[in-house]
Amino acid sequence: MKLSGWGRYPVIDAQVHAPRDIEALRTLVTGAGTVIARGNGRAYGDSAINPAGTIEMRHLNRMLAFGPETGTLTAEAGVILGDIIAAFLPRGWFPAVTPGTKFVTLGGMIAADVHGKNHHKDGSFRECVDWIDIMDADGAIRRCSRAEHAELFDCTLGGMGLTGIILRAAIRLRPVETGWIRQTTIPAPDLKAAMEVFEQSVDAAYSVAWIDCLGTGSSLGRSLVMLGEHAGLAELPANRSGQPFAIPLKRPLSIPCDLPAFLLNPLTVRAFNELYYRAGASHAGERLVDWDSYFYPLDAIQRWNRLYGRKGFAQFQCVLPLERSEDGLTKLLEATSGAGAGSFLAVLKRFGAQESPFSFPMEGYTLALDFPVHRRTLALLDVLDRITIEHGGRFYLAKDSRMTAGTLRAADARTDAFMQRRDDRAWSGRFHSSQAERLSL
Repeated sequence: MKLSGWGRYPVIDAQVHAPRDIEALRTLVTGAGTVIARGNGRAYGDSAINPAGTIEMRHLNRMLAFGPETGTLTAEAGVILGDIIAAFLPRGWFPAVTPGTKFVTLGGMIAADVHGKNHHKDGSFRECVDWIDIMDADGAIRRCSRAEHAELFDCTLGGMGLTGIILRAAIRLRPVETGWIRQTTIPAPDLKAAMEVFEQSVDAAYSVAWIDCLGTGSSLGRSLVMLGEHAGLAELPANRSGQPFAIPLKRPLSIPCDLPAFLLNPLTVRAFNELYYRAGASHAGERLVDWDSYFYPLDAIQRWNRLYGRKGFAQFQCVLPLERSEDGLTKLLEATSGAGAGSFLAVLKRFGAQESPFSFPMEGYTLALDFPVHRRTLALLDVLDRITIEHGGRFYLAKDSRMTAGTLRAADARTDAFMQRRDDRAWSGRFHSSQAERLSL
């Protein structure tokens, strides 16, 4: 069948298997050829596709155990994050680290070592993972943790599925008193002001900014910075305190078809960005928002990837080291606005320090931009790649769909060591994806 990631680019013919138990999975893993695991298809590019053997993990999706004293959940890799929230938020537990969508699997979060709006304070997903069970190339199942098979543990978190098939894991949730977030919105007239807000807010539980990537001159990088804290029970109004985890029902929206490519152009994006900034600025200050609206705003629009037309879209996401972030971000935004290829889904976050074998984050700032796929935007993405490399940055493989092997190696000195580990442990001969092929991993 034809498969793609969430960006719908590239589209690849793949042999797909969906085993229903461990023995069926073992038969696939120990058979001829290479394989890769696939969760819910929310990686943006081709990291969860193998033309010869893509293994869907959707049937291995049970929650196995929960410790109410510690908030430790043991679950299979195919469990969807949204189902974890539905099961445990009413009991007073929420994910300790969450990406920007709840429609990802536990295995996918581990493979990408996802980060959230709290990386500056709590780190990436690896910080809440106690152990992982992984099926190796010989079909054996190995439990790895910081104390047991520690190298396998470290390489699996951020290893994009290239170290084995993730079967199950134990993760820690965080206790919360309500399902509400105390959000503070701070308009920033330019990039420098936005970064100052982030630096002054390092004690905030969560921080993220929508950034106008078509701003120019004195408005370059104007942003809406949104800080967040889990609201306590005493902070809820009287009409909410009786059901602190209940949130308003939302009427689901959906994009019914691929939008014509001409609708997404510099004029429409510029108009959207102007309206969005003004609307956000008019609600500056503090207010209560529900958890779903704060963490997963795009999940409210089903099939939002159709906004970019039938050719799909490519996301650019880099992280720049802290000392070079302002100059690098300025040049990235100047190149984007100068090309007139702005994205209305542009996000800026502050990362804290992190050292790991192949995970994306480092201390600094991460910028994510979405572009419809066509010749001009692909050329712009090459320019953005060069700016990132010149400023010591690197790229997020969970969002990548078009980077070259040379670009990856120029950006990330850890690549050769990761490849050597794959070769030494026979991972490369069994676990392989279209992305790994493209990037010579």
